[in-house]
Amino acid sequence: MFPLRRNRRLRTNEAIRSLVRETIISPNDFLVPLFVVEGKGIKEEIASMPNYFRFSLDLLEKEVKELWKLGLKSVLLFVKVPDNLKDNKGTEALNPNGLMQRAIKTVKNACPDMLVMTDVALDPYSSYGHDGIIENGIIVNDATVDLLAEMSVSHAKAGANFVAPSDMMDGRIVTIREALEQGGFTDTGIMSYSAKYASSFYGPFRDALDSAPVDMINIPKDKKTYQMDYANRFEAIRETEMDIDEGADIVMVKPGLCYLDIVRDIKNVVNVPVAVYQVSGEYAMLKAAAEKGWIDHDAVMLEQVTAIKRAGADLIASYFAKEIVKLIS
Repeated sequence: MFPLRRNRRLRTNEAIRSLVRETIISPNDFLVPLFVVEGKGIKEEIASMPNYFRFSLDLLEKEVKELWKLGLKSVLLFVKVPDNLKDNKGTEALNPNGLMQRAIKTVKNACPDMLVMTDVALDPYSSYGHDGIIENGIIVNDATVDLLAEMSVSHAKAGANFVAPSDMMDGRIVTIREALEQGGFTDTGIMSYSAKYASSFYGPFRDALDSAPVDMINIPKDKKTYQMDYANRFEAIRETEMDIDEGADIVMVKPGLCYLDIVRDIKNVVNVPVAVYQVSGEYAMLKAAAEKGWIDHDAVMLEQVTAIKRAGADLIASYFAKEIVKLIS
């Protein structure tokens, strides 16, 4: 008790603060999301995500090598599919020579030890911008799940280490796991977006991939019939435990900062790694506020990712990963 115990002694200077710091950020904490486009020589800034880019395959190779030199050892791939290749059933997702499949091979050829995770969802391939097949105005579950399983096997054949289903369809983890096992890909892992909320923070990401739901009569205008209601807490635990039972190796909470209570709830009850996705809207807001001079960009950036890790994240998918690693090194 005071005055025998003065807590400020452990805050006196940076040396002692560093010695007793409970949460440490390192390059090993991060997954780096990468956006890939067709073409050559393309490094195209995303308007709503300043200083973040879409890469053609030749420049993706260069980017991956730079990430590896910085100590960043895992990438999460997303592809922007040309409109003429989109349809309701995401046919292009199964093309063995599709953009995702070539992107996987490009990363592995450039940096064989880089861990490659791939987005498994139909929205980049869908003419409607949804994560599932639409029949009679409804996003159908089981047919979508079968397609996601085929998609996962295609990614594994191309060399993916992990597939990351982000769709929130029921039963997709066990179906994907069984398909991978039957295909001989017993070492291919699954990082499941287990608690993915129907959030308004995804806007810039959908700009990056041109994957927003289309505004059409008799087509759902949002993703609330499959992504979770952001008012719910215990549902996230149920979803996550089911995914683990079905074979998920890593589980994810998405978005990040507004859902740190969910991260801690899940971390308290599971025994697999927990990932958090610090999403595009979180990135864009910090960039915009810093551009206005309202906040200290680097200080807030570090504070945010530290909060995510402190809440229980074992892995953080973040658009800030490269900036953070350069800063802390």
